[in-house]
Amino acid sequence: MAQVWIIGSGRFGLRAARFMRKDKSRKMDVTLVDRDVQSLEKAGSLGCTTVAGDGVDFLFKEMTRTRGPDWVVPAVPVHLAWEWCRLTLGVDRLQTHPLPDDIDNCLPHPMRGTDNQIYVSHADFLCPPNCCEPDDKCTVTGQPRKKDMFRLIAELNFLEVMPFVIQSRQLGPGVGGYSPADLYVLVDRISRHKGQCLVATACRCHGVISGGVVT
Repeated sequence: MAQVWIIGSGRFGLRAARFMRKDKSRKMDVTLVDRDVQSLEKAGSLGCTTVAGDGVDFLFKEMTRTRGPDWVVPAVPVHLAWEWCRLTLGVDRLQTHPLPDDIDNCLPHPMRGTDNQIYVSHADFLCPPNCCEPDDKCTVTGQPRKKDMFRLIAELNFLEVMPFVIQSRQLGPGVGGYSPADLYVLVDRISRHKGQCLVATACRCHGVISGGVVT
């Protein structure tokens, strides 16, 4: 990776920036985007490029299929992939739509949030921030790992709600993201659909799901 965009410079964004800047052996251009100028000052002290502004809007305007970073790290309190897909397809075409109440029964530890979202997790405890997401077992319980969350959501078969999932891949302990190519694969798949859907970002253990409908 030569260039990374971290969307959000709060606690999680700054943690990601510190991790990226820690390896002095690699020349990496790290850009943090946030509305909060004060939080960006902390990022600037780490040697990062900073951009003051809305993260979703920045990603939509500055990233194309041929121009962008090697990796995007979502660290804002909104579902970044979902919001970017809506802007890319058009908010009149990809609209928010309530997820059915019964879908909660198909998900592990679901928690309804604002803006028609569901947060899911294999854990019923607070995970350590430096989890290395091992292949075989949970770092806290020592128990065998359950089905990857991104696979579990992608395999949902609930009425006529079509699932679309982008995997958050771990870049380091507690730091995850996806490539621009993955985002465009996601939005292209959604564009070929008509009707109710869910759009999710998920790693192996956790995920966020937004309900929508494609017109």
